[in-house]
Amino acid sequence: MGRIKTKLMRRLTFDVLDLTRERLSKDFNQNKLVVSEVLPDASKKIRNTVAGYATRLMRMQENY
Repeated sequence: MGRIKTKLMRRLTFDVLDLTRERLSKDFNQNKLVVSEVLPDASKKIRNTVAGYATRLMRMQENY
């Protein structure tokens, strides 16, 4: 149950992926910086959740 994301988190993450896919990587800390540039008004929890989900998606993409 820990990996279920709300629609808001999925939508925000896919918006960030569409805008900055080439800048995202498998590194969570680098993704946090990219997400904070794209979503400057978001809270810390939302930024971390989006960065973590983007990191997970980038790792999954590399495996396939």
